[in-house]
Amino acid sequence: MYLGLDLGTSGLKGLVIAEDGTALAEATAPLSVARPHPGWSEQDPADWIAAAEAVLRVLARQIDMAGIAGIGLSGQMHGATVLDASDRVLRPCILWNDTRAHAQAARLDADPQFRAVSGNIVFPGFTAPKFVWMAEEEPDLSAQVAKVLLPKDYLRLWLTGSHVAEMSDAAGTSWLDVGARDWSDALLAATGLERAHMPALVEGAAPSGGLRAALAQEFGLRAGIPVAGGAGDNAATAIGLGVARGGQGFVSLGTSGVLFAATDSYAPAPETAVHTFCHALPGQWHQMGVILAATDALNWFAGIAGVSPAALTADLDALQAPGRTLFLPYLGGERTPLNDAAIRGAFVGLDHATDRTAATRAVLEGVVFAIRDCQQALAATGTQLETLIAAGGGARSDYWLSALATALDLPILVPEAGDFGAALGAARLGQMAATGATQQVMPPPPIAREIVPQADLRDAFSDAHNRYRAAQTAIKELT
Repeated sequence: MYLGLDLGTSGLKGLVIAEDGTALAEATAPLSVARPHPGWSEQDPADWIAAAEAVLRVLARQIDMAGIAGIGLSGQMHGATVLDASDRVLRPCILWNDTRAHAQAARLDADPQFRAVSGNIVFPGFTAPKFVWMAEEEPDLSAQVAKVLLPKDYLRLWLTGSHVAEMSDAAGTSWLDVGARDWSDALLAATGLERAHMPALVEGAAPSGGLRAALAQEFGLRAGIPVAGGAGDNAATAIGLGVARGGQGFVSLGTSGVLFAATDSYAPAPETAVHTFCHALPGQWHQMGVILAATDALNWFAGIAGVSPAALTADLDALQAPGRTLFLPYLGGERTPLNDAAIRGAFVGLDHATDRTAATRAVLEGVVFAIRDCQQALAATGTQLETLIAAGGGARSDYWLSALATALDLPILVPEAGDFGAALGAARLGQMAATGATQQVMPPPPIAREIVPQADLRDAFSDAHNRYRAAQTAIKELT
């Protein structure tokens, strides 16, 4: 058996699979986010360890943990987990959706070597500008930093005792030479760091260390079983969906929204605000358009409406043309294609006819139009997608997927019920590390149905997207 641990923003999930990929057991533990100031987003790494312990205890009641032969990790990207020389956490982890370092990010991005070497814009949510913010705002703490780890790699430190990262997650730090798949000494020096501050690097399917004996004894596992390099959450989701070769892709409606395209070569285009990162497999890369609020936007509106997100979407019937009301989902800034940490969301065109159902449709459509912006940014780099696999919690809404298929003018494949996300991808990487297998253990999921674009509504969605872009420009200076 193989165990995948996926450290998300809202919870940690553990999934155990058999040799043939069948899910055998799963468990989750919730996590919360602290927002002590506007634009800040933090978690205590001790909470990640507590969540992992809770998940392992639940799994140990479901299966014989001694049968697990490998462990894989996936997790939220970009978080700055800073440790002193004794591996003591110096401050709460600054998360991926934290925008406090926007000024530092802009300064780094103005240095041409960052885009040239990392292949990406230096976004405020990336790791390097957060460390620069620490150096400027918390100099006493930053002076004690001996290691900077990404969130899942702190979990790895607990599991193995080793400081190790892998390529897909490291690509989102602004310290990696993404083409060479190695740390850049020049970029590290530009932020006051050295290679010694970084963890060692491995590929996602390679072993990164063995499970510590004390943990093995506590949870009934075998000491020394390999812990794979793993992957950042989106690359891990791609492994779970069998997306590894050029032309394959998926769209994820999770807390954030992602339009993901696997590529067979390194082809950065930072001017488009598209992310170009290493994939979890050697010699593969991927591109992503990323929006910061997908289901996060729906959850926000559900909180205001006083009902669950499922209750909001249950009221929707067949797909309709977008109405007059528009929603811009920039609750905490935006990445692709805007690269704007300051912009904020808005409802535009509210009138007496805007009831709860119409407002819900506007929220879903706003996320759809933001993802269409990502599609256009990917197209500007020459990347084309023929079909997409749906992923994330929002993919449970056929209305949302139908709107997305129509706006993107692409068929969307909906997997059969089951877990085909990051936890499965992590478990598959654990299997690869333990057995040496590669793509033969990552088949695409069985497809339940295909959602095709509605040709009669294509023009209506295009027109509404044009109005959305105009509103985007109009609110930029107001918010």
